[in-house]
Amino acid sequence: MVAKFHFVDLAGSERAKRTGATGTTLKEGISINKGLLSLGNVISALTEEGKTKNHVPYRDSKLTRILQDSLGGNSRTSMIAYISTAEINFEETLNTLKYASRARNIKNK
Repeated sequence: MVAKFHFVDLAGSERAKRTGATGTTLKEGISINKGLLSLGNVISALTEEGKTKNHVPYRDSKLTRILQDSLGGNSRTSMIAYISTAEINFEETLNTLKYASRARNIKNK
């Protein structure tokens, strides 16, 4: 039996305009958001139901390449989504819940 453990912290994925980030922090946020977009594309490809085999874009980012075995392989994967109860964070919390809900629908054969 072989086990892998990937812990990915995607904190800092907030909107740059709202946080007022500049310089290195802005670049990190952009990189995190690119990874999240690619991960969302992979999740969408894995959850689409259809008779044709869909291309899963694992190679679009380093994040999806690392998580390829966890997302589409023979494994058990958990996702923890942190949400805030503050009203100011409502939109980001809603987006996080939608994202996690889509990830929950991944079914591998």
